[in-house]
Order: sequence, then structure tokens, then C-alpha cells
Amino acid sequence: MSDERGELESGASRRAWLAGAGAIGATAVLAACGTNNESPGTPPGADGNGSEPGPDDTGGGDTGGDQEPLTSADEVEVGGGVILASESVVVTQPTAGTFKGFSAACTHEGCTVSSIRDGIIHCACHGSQYSIEDGSVLQAAPGLTPQTQNPLPTVEILEDGGSIVRA
Repeated sequence: MSDERGELESGASRRAWLAGAGAIGATAVLAACGTNNESPGTPPGADGNGSEPGPDDTGGGDTGGDQEPLTSADEVEVGGGVILASESVVVTQPTAGTFKGFSAACTHEGCTVSSIRDGIIHCACHGSQYSIEDGSVLQAAPGLTPQTQNPLPTVEILEDGGSIVRA
């Protein structure tokens, strides 16, 4: 019987150790799934760190030289746009001289949008399509409708001396 008791104590101790290890693992997984206050379309610095434009900033004119251009205005075709995957930004020009900025992350599952054709931003992952004018959903991914899928988030941009920069 002493052998049986040793096995029971050893088994109970193993179970307790495994339960403790499982609890620690679950805690680590939950911590890794924590939230980030920035959405995919949030430009860097728009998180309340004091880099938001001040009350005297009109959002136009000189950018102070500290903004790297996203692209040249000449690179953005009228009725089309460019996808800047490294910046996660889409810049469009729906009409001559009117530039719009959107997140390049599809709102269905976060894939980077793949092309801009005929005034439409396309995502090749699941077929979503967005308007170059306002980022609204023109064709939703399977299982969704344009009313249930979110539009592309806006990225504030401006044209400054022939360059497109973040506002």
C-alpha cells in the first residue's frame, strides 16, 4: 500500500504543478492579447503624445520640413491612386487636385489592399472593394454587406509643394 500512496502523492503533485503551469501560460496568453489604443489606420503620433496639431495649426501650408513625403502628387493619377504598403496608406485623387488618404488595411481581415482600378480600391484577399472618394465599401467580403463591413479609415494627408504628406 505504501507504493500506491507514493504514486497517489506523486500524481497529485504532478497535477498541481501542471495546473499551476497552465494558469501561468493562460495568463501569459491573455497578456499578449492586450489591446493597443491605436487602430490600424491611426497615423503615428496621433495617440495623444502631444504631437497632435495645435489650435493655431490650420493643417495646410508649410509642414516645417519634418514630414517625410509619402509620395509625389504627380505619382497619383486622377481617378486612381497609389498604395504605400510600407506606410500602410492609400493616397487617391478622385478629382484633379483633390487628394484623399485611407488606411491600406482592408477592414475585413486586415490584408493590405492590392490595387486601384477604375476608381475602386481592391483587396485581393476576399474581394472587398472601396471607393477612392471616401473609402466607403462598394463590395463587401463574403458573408458581409456594404452596410456591415466598415469603410477604410481616413488618414489625414495634404499636398505641400508637390508632395503628399501626413497632415
